[in-house]
Amino acid sequence: MTTADLIGKIFQILLGLAVFAAVIGLILFLIDRAPKRGRDWYQLVLFLAPACLLLAVGLLYPAVRTAFTSFTNRAGDFVGVDNYVWMFTQPEALLTLGNTILWVVLVPTVSTGIGLAYAVFIDRSRGERIYKSLVFMPVAISFVGAGIIWKFIYEYRPSSRPQIGLLNQVVIWFGGEPVLWLQEPFVNTLLLIIVMIWVQTGFAVVVLSASIKGIPAEQLEAAELDGATNWQRFRNVTLPGIRGGLVVVVTTITIATLKVFDIVRVMTGGNFNTSVIANEMYTQAFRAAEPGRGAALALVLFLLVVPVVVYNIRVLRKQKEIR
Repeated sequence: MTTADLIGKIFQILLGLAVFAAVIGLILFLIDRAPKRGRDWYQLVLFLAPACLLLAVGLLYPAVRTAFTSFTNRAGDFVGVDNYVWMFTQPEALLTLGNTILWVVLVPTVSTGIGLAYAVFIDRSRGERIYKSLVFMPVAISFVGAGIIWKFIYEYRPSSRPQIGLLNQVVIWFGGEPVLWLQEPFVNTLLLIIVMIWVQTGFAVVVLSASIKGIPAEQLEAAELDGATNWQRFRNVTLPGIRGGLVVVVTTITIATLKVFDIVRVMTGGNFNTSVIANEMYTQAFRAAEPGRGAALALVLFLLVVPVVVYNIRVLRKQKEIR
C-alpha cells in the first residue's frame, strides 16, 4: 500500500466518523428543539429511525430480493416454482435435504445429552472449573479452524507412508488398512457431524451447569429426605428445574446446525454426498451460476429456522409469566 492509499484510507475513516458525529448531533439538536409535550415521542422516533433504516437496507430488502430471486432462472426470467420443484425432486437436492435433517436430529440431541451428563457429573466437584474449561475450549475455535483440525485427524495416506491422521493410525495399530474416511458415503457425513458435536458440547455444558446451580438446594434436600434415589432426584427435580436452559441450548444448537457451512466447505466442499443446505446454497448461487436455486435454498433455510426461534420465544415468555 502506497502512502497516498494510506492517506486516502485515513481520510475515509475520518470522514465516516465526522458523518456519524454530525448525525448524532443533528438528532440531539432536533430533540432539544422539540416541543416539551411530545419530546418523548420525538426522542423515540429519532433514535430508532437510524436503526430501522439500517435494518430495512441490510435485512428487509435483501430478504425480499432473495424471495423474488427464488422464482427466477439464471437469466433473471420468472419461472414460477421451478426452483422449488428442482429442490424436492432431484436426487442431489434431496440428498442435501436429507443430510441437513440428519445433522439437525443428531447434533442438538447428542451435544445436549453429553453436555447435560457432563454438567451433572462435575457439579460441585473439586476441579469443576478446570473440567468446564477443557470442554469449553472448542467453542472458542472457529468452525473453519475446527474443520482443519479434524481434517488432519481423518487424513489418509497409503499404508507405506507414515500416517499423520490419528484415526487411520489407530486402524493400522489394529492391523487394518488406511481408509479414505471423508470419501466414504454416509460415514463421512457422520464424521462431519462429530466435529459439530465437539464444538457445541462445551456451550451446552456451560449453560446447563449454570442452570443446575440455579436449582434451590432445598428442593434437592427435600427429595433426598423423602428417600429419592439419584436418578429420581435428577428426573423429578433437576430436569424440570433446568427446562429453560435445555430449551435455550437445544434451540441455539439447532439454529447453528441448520446454518452449518464452514465445516462442510473446509473438509469436503460438499462433495462425496456430504452437502447440506447452506453449502448447497453457496454452490448453486456462486459456483453453478444458479442464483435462483441458491435463493430458493436460502428461503427454505429461513423457513426452517423460524419455527425454532418462535418456539424459543414462547417458552421463555411463559417462564417469565410464571416468575
